[in-house]
Amino acid sequence: MNLHELTIKKAHMLLKEKEISSQELTRAVLDRIDAVEEKVGAYISVAGETAMAQAEIADKEISQGNILPLTGIPIAIKDLMCTKGLRTTCASRILENFVPPYDATVVKKLKTQGAVIVGKANMDEFAMGSSTEHSGFKPTHNPWDLARIPGGSSGGSAAAVTADMCIGSLGSDTGGSIRQPASHCGVVGMKPTYGRVSRFGLVAFASSLDQIGPLTKDVTDCAMLMNVISGYDPADSTSVPEDVPDYTVFLKHGLKGMVIGIPKEYSAAKGLDPDVSYAVKCAIENIQGMGAECVEVSLPHTEHAVAAYYVIAPSEASSNLARYDGVKYGYRDKNKKSLMEMYKNTRSKGFGPEVQRRIILGTYSLSSGYYDAYYRKASQVRTLIIEDFKKAFENCDVILSPVAPTPAFKIGKLVDDPLTMYLSDIFTLSANLAGIPGMSVPCGFSSEGLPIGLQIMAKHFEEGKLIKTAYNFEQNTDFHKKKPGL
Repeated sequence: MNLHELTIKKAHMLLKEKEISSQELTRAVLDRIDAVEEKVGAYISVAGETAMAQAEIADKEISQGNILPLTGIPIAIKDLMCTKGLRTTCASRILENFVPPYDATVVKKLKTQGAVIVGKANMDEFAMGSSTEHSGFKPTHNPWDLARIPGGSSGGSAAAVTADMCIGSLGSDTGGSIRQPASHCGVVGMKPTYGRVSRFGLVAFASSLDQIGPLTKDVTDCAMLMNVISGYDPADSTSVPEDVPDYTVFLKHGLKGMVIGIPKEYSAAKGLDPDVSYAVKCAIENIQGMGAECVEVSLPHTEHAVAAYYVIAPSEASSNLARYDGVKYGYRDKNKKSLMEMYKNTRSKGFGPEVQRRIILGTYSLSSGYYDAYYRKASQVRTLIIEDFKKAFENCDVILSPVAPTPAFKIGKLVDDPLTMYLSDIFTLSANLAGIPGMSVPCGFSSEGLPIGLQIMAKHFEEGKLIKTAYNFEQNTDFHKKKPGL
């Protein structure tokens, strides 16, 4: 038995029965990182010493009969969530040496459970990207094909899970940044409802869109992680005081009585790869065969979603990233003759080209004379998209669609074509604009052996329906059991 290949549930059972120790499990994961990190590039920081110390504490708790679902389980954290005493870079040179003095709420919750933090996962700089090529330090490679992207911006988190370099991980999703890499890497990824999981300690990209969520080896593990990270947090003004169910109760068989919505606009989307279309079609038929009823629904403003998103998100980014000026913390350019020159040099050298591009886009959209034409108009479109989903969910329980229009593409293929890169978010970003939960579950492979994900979306705070649908599909297929041959 290779311990690094265990799921959260299986590892928990073995720890509870004292058949393995957290130190053995953590050492196995760290050894796996040592063996494949050079190929994959999933981590920015590996916290080997502190991870083993946390594992030792977990073993003492377990020996005294104190074990919670995540006690002693090695978890990776996307490198834009604050970790006390462990650097948090956002994959940016401007924060290369930043060590937070506090933990993000989600990290605090994991530590309270006795989880082991093995490291900080690579990502697109400040979460701006769909391929993890825009990291300020290195690209991450897809474990299924090292010449391809793992998706982004949570590419390191997804790659670490599929390559067994952690037992589970956390990512963040602003326009598909959990679901899209989950699809490309063949793992499960969930973007919860906006406000379901605290954003306190998450370094902001676009504050009205960002949400933290799990990336795991199967749906059961996703439910287990959601149980831990969900809930109201008074430290986050956007956190919603809504009761959190036990998500594991939705891990039950049977979809009879469920109504599945299929958006007619998505099937007509340009650039949809035939392999993706076929895999999703087969997945829908599979779910229908389990007793669910399928109906066609309409999301008529889908064609405007990408344009609206790429006004709203950069606008919020330009505002959020104004704090990185070389004065308060982070990188400061020392070759300056004036304060203004220091600002310019710091931001020019500290931010990568994609971040600079989005700051410029956002600043332009918010500037005098253009606010009404761009940001206000995009916000109005956002309202229409929210209404589209409300109407669609009057006729169905969940909506099914592709996650990404194509399987993972070759590294470098779109790095100089930002518009085409942005269009790869066409199926995912509407959920962020509407604030609803979305999930990716493995549903097939391309003719080249690359994973393909099925997206499931539901009403606000109905993550349970996503878990129920995904669990039944997963139990009826073997896609999640396949592993890349690293």
